[in-house]
Amino acid sequence: MTGTRERVLKTLLAKPRTTINELADEVGINPISIRHHIASLEAEGLVTSDEERHGRGRPRRVYLLTESGVEHFPTRYVRLTLRLLEQLKESMPENMVNALFMQMAEGLADELASNAQTEKMSMEERLKLVKDMLYKEGFSIEWVHEGGEYHISEVSCPYYYIGQTHPEVCAVDQMLISKVLLLPAEKTKCILNGDANCTYVVSDPAIMEKV
Repeated sequence: MTGTRERVLKTLLAKPRTTINELADEVGINPISIRHHIASLEAEGLVTSDEERHGRGRPRRVYLLTESGVEHFPTRYVRLTLRLLEQLKESMPENMVNALFMQMAEGLADELASNAQTEKMSMEERLKLVKDMLYKEGFSIEWVHEGGEYHISEVSCPYYYIGQTHPEVCAVDQMLISKVLLLPAEKTKCILNGDANCTYVVSDPAIMEKV
C-alpha cells in the first residue's frame, strides 16, 4: 500500500467522519487525488461513506473506516472489545450493564483527576485539564463560551467504532467532563446520531451564582 493511502487510513482512524477537503488538508495533497485514493480504498472495503447534516445546507459526505479498515492496523482491539461487550450483554440484564459502564466511567474519572485540586481552579483551568485528560485517552476536544454556557465539542473520539453498537461507552467521557468541571454536562449532539461531533453543554458557574 502506498504511503499516501496509508496516511489517508491513519487520518480516518484518528478523525472518523472526515470530508474530502479535510482529508486533503491533513494528508497534504489536492482533493482530486484524495478522491482517487478514497475510491480505491472503498473498492477494497477499507473505507465507507455517509451523509452528515451540517448546518442548514445540503448534507455533506463524510468518510470513515470500515471494521476491516480499522483491523488493517496492527491492533485488533476493536473486534476483541466488541466480542467481550456482546458476551457481557448476553449474560447480564440491561440495567446491570448500564450500571457497570457508569461505575467504570466514574472510576476512570476519579483515577485521572485524583491529583487535581479542581475546587481551587478557575473554570478555564478546569476546561484545560479536561482537554489534556481526554487527549491522553485519545479524544480531541474544543470548547467555546457563549450565551452563559460552555459548549465542549469532541473533534475526534477513540470510542466511535465501538460506540456504534455499544453506545454505553459514551458514559466515560461525559462522566469525566462532569467530574473535573464539578458540574453536570448535558449531551446535546452525538456523532452516533449523525451529528458532526459530540457536544456537551455546561452552565457557566459565574452566571449561575448571579441568578
